[in-house]
Amino acid sequence: MPGAVASRVSSRFRRARFAAGARGTSPLLLQRHLCGRNAAAAAGNPPAKSLQRGVVRVAKQVRVGMVGYKFMGKAHSHAYYDVARFFDLRAEPVMAAICGRDESGVRVAAAKMGWQGYETDWRQLVARPDIDLVDVSTPNNLHAEIAIAAAEHGKHVLCEKPLAMTLEQARRMQAAVERAGVVHMICHNYRFAPAVQYARQMIAAGELGEIYHIRAQYLQDWIMDPEFPLVWRLQKDVAGSGTHGDLSAHIIDLARFLVGEFDSVTGALHTFIKERPLDGSGEGAWGARGAAGRQTGTVTVDDAAMFLARFRGGALGVFEASRFAGGNRNGNRFEINGSKGSVRWDLENMNNLQLYLHADRAGQQGFRTINCTEGAHPYADHWWPAAHIIGYEHTFVHLVSELMNGIADGRSPQPNFVDGVRNQAVLEAVSTSSETGVWVNVQA
Repeated sequence: MPGAVASRVSSRFRRARFAAGARGTSPLLLQRHLCGRNAAAAAGNPPAKSLQRGVVRVAKQVRVGMVGYKFMGKAHSHAYYDVARFFDLRAEPVMAAICGRDESGVRVAAAKMGWQGYETDWRQLVARPDIDLVDVSTPNNLHAEIAIAAAEHGKHVLCEKPLAMTLEQARRMQAAVERAGVVHMICHNYRFAPAVQYARQMIAAGELGEIYHIRAQYLQDWIMDPEFPLVWRLQKDVAGSGTHGDLSAHIIDLARFLVGEFDSVTGALHTFIKERPLDGSGEGAWGARGAAGRQTGTVTVDDAAMFLARFRGGALGVFEASRFAGGNRNGNRFEINGSKGSVRWDLENMNNLQLYLHADRAGQQGFRTINCTEGAHPYADHWWPAAHIIGYEHTFVHLVSELMNGIADGRSPQPNFVDGVRNQAVLEAVSTSSETGVWVNVQA
């Protein structure tokens, strides 16, 4: 092996061998794997060829650096690990490095989730020449700084939602990625459920006719206990907003994807529990626990959001998001009514789409259930036989498949930062309406 190549492979081996020890993997086997997979790339040679369906395929490698390693970090890691095993990609992810401030925590996460190495400073990660894509899976107050810095270093960017803390910040992020000419996406994964994609196809084909209504809810119940602590998601200086930015952002994006652009909104935000015990766990959500001593702090975000909307295409919308809807663990739902028919979807039963068509004969009208696991349904043919259902994690795999092919083609698949800005404009218009009590035009 030439000296330069040996040096680079050895460096990669040193960054990764901690993971081998943590998993009980033989460092020698790990070195063989790294040499076989990456030595050609280290030497500047073309990516390795692979055989699939009798055709020689050459896939570009995209070296990923991800900031954040908890809830969303796990979901994104799973997607990067699995996507090339189930999808024919023009670019394949390499899990190069994960980043977190707690070295012991990020070291364990890197080993457990299959990353080759780790960093404890995101600035070092985005500056690394061996990173092509930066994945921002952090609390919301870090999205803009990291994404803009990554773009300035010429990295492609995937950012969790909501895109930013404010509309002005979101616009700066969009300007940065467009100025740098990098590929960008925002992680609204629910667009990528096969049932949602199929609903979109039917609406686009005119099968539901003129769209009149959308009713959308995102209901959870994980902070109803007054003793639940003041985690970062309940602090405005870290999260930007509460239920509104966390849950409303998803149903706003689904509404834009399925029905079209918002014209104006009127709404109300409300906080039910205004003081909570301080967080003693460092967790962002479900696993949090209060600190000893029962010190409390002020909740500075909303617990619930409700709003009405007018769409530019003429439809009307009713939206509700709450973390105080007892019995709803993750109730992301919509119903869309048109002149020819209606569809319903519920994330808690995500493989099924309910469909009603006015053209059905009398006596047979009503909602029918379509199990969206057939080869005719978007993404379903990449997985299992019909009715062998998929889950939440697969929506991230579908999104990453689009991102990888987008990077190979030099284009930014939707949803991207343009969508992030438009979603942020709706969020901000609802917040303004809650403060003023009037209808507010959406200005993206």
